Amino acid sequence: MSEYIAIGDAVIYNNHHLIAFNKPNGIPVQPDQTEDPSLLQLGSTYSQTSLHLIHRLDRPVSGIVLFAKRKDAMQELHRQFREREVRKSYLAITAVAPPEKQGELVHYLKKEKGNYRTVVLDEPTTDTQEARLGYTLLAQSERYFLLRIDLQTGRYHQIRAQLAHIGCPIRGDAKYGFRRRNPDRSIDLHALELIFTHPRTGQEEKLRVAPPETPLWGGFGINWEEWLFEF
Repeated sequence: MSEYIAIGDAVIYNNHHLIAFNKPNGIPVQPDQTEDPSLLQLGSTYSQTSLHLIHRLDRPVSGIVLFAKRKDAMQELHRQFREREVRKSYLAITAVAPPEKQGELVHYLKKEKGNYRTVVLDEPTTDTQEARLGYTLLAQSERYFLLRIDLQTGRYHQIRAQLAHIGCPIRGDAKYGFRRRNPDRSIDLHALELIFTHPRTGQEEKLRVAPPETPLWGGFGINWEEWLFEF
């Protein structure tokens, strides 16, 4: 875990049924083989109740993670994710521009056994899953390009694998072909927005969080707080 961040400072949404955090990169969402403190454990301690996992972010990724405080809320959110009623948007930094300023990627993915990696195919086979995402080129700096990703399916390493497949690996993602790792082993992928229906009230909830406050993310000339309010 990033030691300089207190878990309470990462809370972005909290009520009797749900709680959401702005996860810093480097923290696992759930316990893994490293035995490092996970967001699930830290969040449960903070909430003084056992939280229930709804969805995941890869350890090197930052952004929104939502947990349930009640099993019925967990079950309803699982249903919403399964039936693709939840909308998810991300920001990604690449060193190569996509072929078009805006487009949709449709591929077929399968998870390689043993090495925690996804293989991308252009045509389906019996052991693949369809993967869809939309992307928009938002801005560019002197060296990098900023993409907004609207995820339509939720496959293992989907954004990382699909962008790498079209020649645009995410900055720092050496697993998928970027030329070097980031010093902190993060990758420059951020879970920007999560839109879902509250399981008790039936109201639409829209969560948004700005990317990390670093020179890299700041290099695109975007005032993130104003941009989040406007978009």
